[in-house]
Amino acid sequence: MGKKQKENLDIDQKETVCRTLHQYNKEPLSDEDMRKLQEIAEDYRRIKNYVYTRYGGVGSLSKLYPGYTVQNEMTASGLRADLSMPSVYFYRAIFDALGDIKSQWARTKTKIGSLIAQNENLLPQEKHYLRFLIRVNNAFDAALNQKPIQLPQEIQVKYEELASQVDVEKMHRYLCRQVRKYHVRNLCTDKAAGFFITGHAYRYGIEKERHQDKSVSDRYGIFIATKENRKRVFIPLTDNNAYEKQLYIKLKPEENGIEIHIPVQIKVRIHRDYLNEIGLSVGIWGMFTTHEGHIYGEQFGKLHGELTEYISKANVSYRREKNNNVGRKKYKARKAKLDAKLETYINQEINRMLEQEKPKIIYLPKLPGNSMGGYNKKINYSIGIWKKGLIKQRLQQKCTQHTIELVEVFGKGISTECSNCGAVGAYSKDTFFCSNCGYETDKKINAAKNALKRGQTQYLNKAFVSGEEAEMEQIIQK
Repeated sequence: MGKKQKENLDIDQKETVCRTLHQYNKEPLSDEDMRKLQEIAEDYRRIKNYVYTRYGGVGSLSKLYPGYTVQNEMTASGLRADLSMPSVYFYRAIFDALGDIKSQWARTKTKIGSLIAQNENLLPQEKHYLRFLIRVNNAFDAALNQKPIQLPQEIQVKYEELASQVDVEKMHRYLCRQVRKYHVRNLCTDKAAGFFITGHAYRYGIEKERHQDKSVSDRYGIFIATKENRKRVFIPLTDNNAYEKQLYIKLKPEENGIEIHIPVQIKVRIHRDYLNEIGLSVGIWGMFTTHEGHIYGEQFGKLHGELTEYISKANVSYRREKNNNVGRKKYKARKAKLDAKLETYINQEINRMLEQEKPKIIYLPKLPGNSMGGYNKKINYSIGIWKKGLIKQRLQQKCTQHTIELVEVFGKGISTECSNCGAVGAYSKDTFFCSNCGYETDKKINAAKNALKRGQTQYLNKAFVSGEEAEMEQIIQK
């Protein structure tokens, strides 16, 4: 990094973001070792499903935070003894399941909050009261379980002020109806795909391997605890890195392998010279086009086409030879290489775009779904596996790491709206034309200009809260 680059870059030592790294087995596990890991994963799944069933309902809301009541009750249940499950896996499975239940409740609250905002029959003070209940866990729990609402003093004063303006009993009945209607309680883990593992259940190290010629060599890998007392499975790894984190062990039984997911904290970068606002459009052939016509990811279409064609041909061959097919090991290995090649290219092009455009804010249209019913089947298939979700995820991650604001704007009609005059135009192949003002340009540039315009005029894909609600949120946060 040159002197000028260093001057334009600050590293905030306090700000970090989470990123997931991966490790892989260097050679296939033995069938016996794979069976031991699958046994852990299966019991891990059973524990999670038990917690889902027992604590997923309204009556257990008060036990979810911070979760130690659930831990104590699960200890007393005798399930750990029945499964002969080591404590490092048993309690990790419990809190993993509790995290899923909390996320499910968060989604329910978001849904109900949206319905409250759209309900024209509710008065403003009623909406305000209901949103208060949703945001304060103790109040939400008490309202659903028909208990008196008792809160810390400062929040209690605010609650009583809001409650005096509404029919409390009526509001609680409304909230209960919405929860019964929209809360999905039937959480269930069908597949034993893997398990989380804490530092007490693994260690990195070297194992001595003896060969037939009596020579000895060192293999670096990870030792993972099994259900047998003081017995660990050794798995050689493709790298020599060691971590002290909670890991996720993803099992790949079809190839007797594993994939280790490691969350790490990355320092956030603050660039003094990143001052621009840019609009983006996203496509299959050119990954990103800016409002100024700069294209990033020009080879994306080619790489994506290779992946699409390979999957399509492999599926046709598999269906034709299904009765005589012994497996898809080669197909999965080849597909994994093509996926990795495409993902690496996506990362490289996003990095290149950020370095050259130096954005402070990026405006991105909300991407459409994959449904294209009634259109060309080949194009349908290509669109169906288009990695737009991965592109957006990586862009979000990179923006967070570089303190760039990524704003999603309303996407409907963004390709047919004229960025020059605002009238509805049309495009043919790659060219947009407006019959109202005569403006003509590349359709991706037109869409990117509209993204910039919509972003700067706050035509966004999100809702805003009032100043009074923001003030209430600050009280709750305290």
